[in-house]
Amino acid sequence: MANPFLNDKAMNDAARDGWGAPDQAGRSTPREASAGRVVGGPRPAWGAPTAPGTSVHDGPISEWHSQLMTVRGTISATGVLLVLLLISATFGWLLGPDNQGGEVRGFPVLALAGILVGFACAIAVHFRPMWAKVLGPIYALGYGFFLGVISRAYETYQHGIVLQAVGATVGVFVAMLFLYKTRIIKVTDRFRRIVIVATMGLMAFYFLSFVIFLGTGAGGGGSFLNSTSLFSIGFSIFAAGLAAMMLAVDFDFIEKGVNAGLPKGMEWYAAFGLVTTIVWLYLELLRLLSKLQRR
Repeated sequence: MANPFLNDKAMNDAARDGWGAPDQAGRSTPREASAGRVVGGPRPAWGAPTAPGTSVHDGPISEWHSQLMTVRGTISATGVLLVLLLISATFGWLLGPDNQGGEVRGFPVLALAGILVGFACAIAVHFRPMWAKVLGPIYALGYGFFLGVISRAYETYQHGIVLQAVGATVGVFVAMLFLYKTRIIKVTDRFRRIVIVATMGLMAFYFLSFVIFLGTGAGGGGSFLNSTSLFSIGFSIFAAGLAAMMLAVDFDFIEKGVNAGLPKGMEWYAAFGLVTTIVWLYLELLRLLSKLQRR
């Protein structure tokens, strides 16, 4: 499930609330940062040597560094969440469906609980971004278990598909990072609005399909998503492409947050959003590859 909540409003709320960051007057707003302006004068380069007692915006330079969001800190937080996700996915894989011996074990109920936990964490983090450092690991453990189970289910009937989906996810991530860094893809306000609105609409459709599946065990939404028709394959290509575009939005949020001097707590919020997008992309690619192999 993706997290379409990484936007300028979240950055403005963080700058307003503070979260223990340096004085508000010493930080730029997201719009000022994106325009290359920093309120209160230029910020020093990271790691630049300073004389003892040197201060920036009425605060020691060491304190200024330690309380700000950085790319390195965001990468570290993302790494922690991905490690927890993989650990939990391993347990889900071990307990997932298996057809060895001619008997197929059922889908663990805990996997459905993992979906609900992940959804609840995403909603809670939207309203309480400062909880991301706690809810992020919970999401990784809960949704990771579901990922392990669903991956094992696909692997049971289509050998090798999980490795292909993982490789495709890594490939798309690297490609989108390259396209974003080289500015081949530019995240404008219009681009961001289109991607977020489309994502929220897609998530609403998935949620409705999930409710129908729980109520009937089948249903139009579920059968359409698993169909191998050209229209269904086209839908999966669209969904995977949308997930890839959301990666660009995530990268833009991280870059703007660092340039705006947002509080360090936003590293976990940004990492949470990035991990949910990676998970969403993996699931879309897994479904797409499954359809293509079954045609």
